[in-house]
Amino acid sequence: MKAAVVTEFGGPLVVKDIPIPQPAPEQVLVKMETCGVCHTDIHAAQGDWPAKPTWPFVPGHEGVGVIEAVGSQVSRDRIGERVAIAWLGSACGECDHCVSGWETLCETQQNSGYSIDGAYAEYAVAHAKYVVRVPDGISSFDAAPLTCAGVTTYKAVKVGGVTPAQRVAIFGVGGLGHLAVQYAKIAGGFVTAVDIEDEKLELAKELGADHTVNSATTDPVEAIQALGGADVAIVLAVIPSVFDQAFRSLRRGGRLVCVSMPAHGVFPIPIFETVVGGISVLGSIVGTRTDLREVFALHEAGRTTVSAVSRKLDEVNDCFDDLMAGRVTARQVFEF
Repeated sequence: MKAAVVTEFGGPLVVKDIPIPQPAPEQVLVKMETCGVCHTDIHAAQGDWPAKPTWPFVPGHEGVGVIEAVGSQVSRDRIGERVAIAWLGSACGECDHCVSGWETLCETQQNSGYSIDGAYAEYAVAHAKYVVRVPDGISSFDAAPLTCAGVTTYKAVKVGGVTPAQRVAIFGVGGLGHLAVQYAKIAGGFVTAVDIEDEKLELAKELGADHTVNSATTDPVEAIQALGGADVAIVLAVIPSVFDQAFRSLRRGGRLVCVSMPAHGVFPIPIFETVVGGISVLGSIVGTRTDLREVFALHEAGRTTVSAVSRKLDEVNDCFDDLMAGRVTARQVFEF
């Protein structure tokens, strides 16, 4: 099968033929139809996060395809089921985090396209209990970005505790941000979208943003504070200085939700302002399987729109370059 493989940190991915993997007893073999391109895949290929994958490996955690074979412990009834392979490849299912609905915090979890091979390939194996069925009313093309970009921003809105009529600032409108705008609107928030690209801000307006700020020409802190300050600020941009902007855009009692993880990023928090202003600083990782099912349900009901462009696996290195250079308005999706 054809796959894109990381053979060394910092080098180009190698698209080559490798053997089709065989499912272990608890796994399923999925013939991939689509896979989204996430900034995390670039971090994986660069090896620039503190917890590094071990190469060679196949990236990809926004995979959608059809189960073609199953392991000995999986019902054959699942053959033919269309499923999503998400970042959470598996978890222990027994720790405090798993049993309390926070499986994405499990300390022994495996992550698709990072600690285990992912979906930048024509076939992939995945744990049968951790793939999520894709509803019939959602195309595989749309389902791919929803599997990470969607569930990650949906969870961030939940973690931020957005309630009707609260002011929400979304820093970074791209593959994640265009969906974050929509989830914040669904939660009833008044949304201000912040980015440095007019094209992305126009997309945010089309998707319901109440205000937009081009931070390349306008101070986003002043603009947001002029609107009364943000109750919730969600950071999706991979630029460390943006975290400070988002923090300073909050009104008293505000919540800063940190999602993006810039390589070697450090965010010094002003203690006095945090304490006196009653500010909460929250980290938000991807959502759970339940969150993903909710994301799919919203999309099938017509409540969200996915903005993405189709790419071929052979273009993987160009995809990474385009994403890093800011030439991608929203999401890129490999179609197999």
